[in-house]
Amino acid sequence: MGPEMASSAMTVAALIFSLFSLSNSINTFPLSSHYRSIGRPSPPFPSSLIKPELLKPTISYSSEKVYYEIKYFTQTLDHFNYVPWGYETFQQRYLINSKYWGGPIDKAPIFVYTGNEGDVEWFAQNTGFMFENAPYFKALLVFIEHRYYGESIPYGSEEIAYKNASTHGYLSSAQALADYAMLIIDLKKNLSAEDSPVVVMGGSYGGMLATWFRLKYPHVCIGALASSAPILNFADITSPYSFNNIVTEDFRSESENCYKVIKNSWQKIHETAQQPGGLEELRKSFRICPNYISEDSLTNWLERAFIYTAMTDYPVPSSFLAPLPAFPIEQMCKAVDDAGDEQFKGIYEAANIFYNYTGDSMCFNLSDNSDRHGLNGWGFQACTEMLLATGGRTQESIFPPYTYNYTQTQEYCQQSYGINPRPHWITTHFGGHDIKRVLKRFGSNIIFFNGLRDPWSGGGVLENLSDSIVALVAKEGAHHIDLRFSTEGDPMWLSEVRKREIHILSMWLEQYYKDIA
Repeated sequence: MGPEMASSAMTVAALIFSLFSLSNSINTFPLSSHYRSIGRPSPPFPSSLIKPELLKPTISYSSEKVYYEIKYFTQTLDHFNYVPWGYETFQQRYLINSKYWGGPIDKAPIFVYTGNEGDVEWFAQNTGFMFENAPYFKALLVFIEHRYYGESIPYGSEEIAYKNASTHGYLSSAQALADYAMLIIDLKKNLSAEDSPVVVMGGSYGGMLATWFRLKYPHVCIGALASSAPILNFADITSPYSFNNIVTEDFRSESENCYKVIKNSWQKIHETAQQPGGLEELRKSFRICPNYISEDSLTNWLERAFIYTAMTDYPVPSSFLAPLPAFPIEQMCKAVDDAGDEQFKGIYEAANIFYNYTGDSMCFNLSDNSDRHGLNGWGFQACTEMLLATGGRTQESIFPPYTYNYTQTQEYCQQSYGINPRPHWITTHFGGHDIKRVLKRFGSNIIFFNGLRDPWSGGGVLENLSDSIVALVAKEGAHHIDLRFSTEGDPMWLSEVRKREIHILSMWLEQYYKDIA
């Protein structure tokens, strides 16, 4: 993540973290067709919360729908400053599913998803782990939308909310965490569920928020599951070259030829673009729509395809960022290798896998900046506090080399928002330096999952910090794959990761119920 700059490296960096509706109504979406039991431990809570049929080895959801109700909470705009004339508020959207909840009498748990930088429904529909395990835990599910995203826009419209730094300034992770605390406490009170334990969960930025929520609000939640959460991807902790190094290795591990062809393509694109009629040749080669093309827009478009594919290099078909086949990097490299020496054909075929796997698009619109997932607020956050340095590229990078330059980021943020970034604020506010020593005695009950094919894993927690702050690392894993819906094609290692997560959650709940007995 990083602000959009003149260089393609910085332009793409502005987008890569944003992956990672409506009135009061009911929405539905299907569960995966088959969910396999993975040897869960005995339930840690009263037996009345568990239906015997839910403990069978195989559970079929083939004809079942999961429902969530859309609700709104009157949220305080500024949690940290006293306002004598009264606090401004806005309507914060959240989703709730009580289908399997055991209720307040049995103190059944509440699982809360700490919303990311986008439409909360998008994340709910891609977080099958919570829905699939709600029956076992008898859990109430709550997905809270992050302020300034989706429909949770202060001042009634993006036009006003994003107008200037004054109105936009209430967009911060600290304010968002306070939102979650306020909503959870109020919801538990209204449900007479004050004794129901809360576990927060999230992936990517949502996983960072889940981690920080556990550290800042331990009285509100008993633990956090943080998937693919790059809480260490900040200045002076993680190298700004780490992200693109992992993307490079992902492709290089599939095919040395594929890596070299992609790496050499940028110079060929540049040389072609400089020739008379070169842009039209590129338009034809990459099937770009006739409305607009430039060298930078084309290279940014291609880079996004390779970066997002690295993030979502799942072992099963998916449609999180785009419809993709299983092992999409392998498929991209096969397309490149099969193209031989034909100029740009392999690069086009590879990009087509990401942008047009369904085959529906006749051409590609490089000027399409539509915000399909409500991500518009991220640029401001990336210029204030969330400066995850990712733009650096070495000479070995699959992308053109680029020396990471914080000064350019600072200049861009000044020009775009009239603000100076605070690159060290997040680690000042939440910590990060020497994290093992710090959290070994202070923190507890956090699961960090990271897949090493995910470029964000370079800024993740990859080793246990204590007995109860656990790192689960999967060599073949990609971006928060553990939170996705299970499928019959899931590899054994992924089932084992989820099994381990369920076991740890069970232990947390078991200890909680012992403590309040």
